[in-house]
Amino acid sequence: MAARSIASLSLSFGLVSIPVRLYSATSASETVSFNLLAPDGSRVQQQYVSKATGKVVERVEMQKGYEFEKDKFVVFTKEELKALEESPSHIVEILAFLPDRSIDPIYYDKAYFVAPDKRGGKPYCLLKKALLASKRCALASWNWKAKTHMVQVRATDDGLILQQLLWGDAVRSLKDLDIEDAPVTENELQLALKIIEQGETERYEPEKYEDKEKKRVLEAIDAKIEGKQVVTPQEDAAADSGQVIDLMEALRASLARNAKRTASPSRAKSPAAVAELPAKPRKTVKRAEKIEEPVAAPTKTRARR
Repeated sequence: MAARSIASLSLSFGLVSIPVRLYSATSASETVSFNLLAPDGSRVQQQYVSKATGKVVERVEMQKGYEFEKDKFVVFTKEELKALEESPSHIVEILAFLPDRSIDPIYYDKAYFVAPDKRGGKPYCLLKKALLASKRCALASWNWKAKTHMVQVRATDDGLILQQLLWGDAVRSLKDLDIEDAPVTENELQLALKIIEQGETERYEPEKYEDKEKKRVLEAIDAKIEGKQVVTPQEDAAADSGQVIDLMEALRASLARNAKRTASPSRAKSPAAVAELPAKPRKTVKRAEKIEEPVAAPTKTRARR
């Protein structure tokens, strides 16, 4: 099925105006969704009820209000809210050019593909090649659906991507969490660096990975359609054991396990390399419990939605 454009825009590049078309880069239809049903299997519909009277309020009778104090609201009419909306514009105005990795991905929101429209092919390719050659991205302003958005326009070999950005006050700071700067020994750091080296890769290849949760849900749906019983997968008991293990032992076990799993002979670490790891410093404190065999650090179970 051919991609459908969601908007026709003009990308302002200096005094050059590039006619472009916008396409959604992601598809919501890829997610598995369920419908809410009544006990008899029929669909249910949503209703809004007044907390004061318990009566159903029809949508045409509703008002919009902002709660400035507990249970105190200022009410706005549709006309007043309409007047506050940003005027729509088909122009994406480039404001600045930044290093291509200068924007923290935590600010990334929805992504769109940008393709040239009629008579836009040459200036489109010029901007794409200029961004790639300069290793820069564009920071732009875009009025879309009655709101102003800050966006990043970045270039790839295949074309341009318009990345909608979150505003600064929408992103929390890690500093607010008061994360402890725990001491790390040089031996622990060297072991961790070796584990990273074993898993090094040049780029993310999404086709190599699979959404196991989605696959499991679809298999359960197929089983239900065929009248079969859905079998609940058994969780790994070791993952939830809560066992506290020695960090150095866990790092060594991880390194040895990764060496066995390495498929490429050129990337595999020799047994000698593992044997030459820094010796574990002796502890003078007596351990409460001796661990007979090194085990890998417990992995977290998938969080429930």
